[in-house]
Amino acid sequence: MAHPAQLGFQDAASPVMEELLHFHDHALMIVFLISALVLYIIIAMVSTKLTNKFILDSQEIEIVWTILPAVILVLIALPSLRILYLMDEINDPHLTIKAMGHQWYWSYEYTDYENLNFDAYMVPTQDLTPGQFRLLETDHRMVIPVESPIRILVSAEDVLHSWAIPSMGVKMDAVPGRLNQTALLASHPGVYYGQCSEICGANHSFMPIVVEAVPLPHFETWSACQLDLA
Repeated sequence: MAHPAQLGFQDAASPVMEELLHFHDHALMIVFLISALVLYIIIAMVSTKLTNKFILDSQEIEIVWTILPAVILVLIALPSLRILYLMDEINDPHLTIKAMGHQWYWSYEYTDYENLNFDAYMVPTQDLTPGQFRLLETDHRMVIPVESPIRILVSAEDVLHSWAIPSMGVKMDAVPGRLNQTALLASHPGVYYGQCSEICGANHSFMPIVVEAVPLPHFETWSACQLDLA
């Protein structure tokens, strides 16, 4: 969960998000080194009156400043491509959930069960209980088992939406008439919040997403209760 004045990302709740955090730190360190080098060169050139005639026309320097950026781009591109393939990989999911975006709420369907589906509306401010977050809490949470690969099918009923959970490194566009898929795996129990990340209309910021990751026995108990209610 994000907090006020937070500078970095939310704590990782999935292996993919951990990889994204590592890549962010890797790329940021390269940016810092480049920025420091450029700043040093600018200060050196502005503050000195001396001129080196061998630098004004140097093949060696031109070779270095051509090859070095290419090497840096490769060092950034390779781990980036690795994470892209990891995010796109869906191997033998234990559970498939269909998330459908509406104006302005989400509906969920557990396709491996007979009649397990529900709508998730934002809890109004006046109905919040102590400990709940304003504009982020829903009346029904999407419950998933911990340490189980989950396939999420995302689509929309009316306009463009986007199903996003920052702490899990998941963001998938919900396009009317198109079925997109993504995968997530919760590495530990907890409640994780997200919101629609597409400008979908007047109440765009009022269709939150809440994912509750629980141990497998608790998930089986929850699903059995939901089926009994249905």
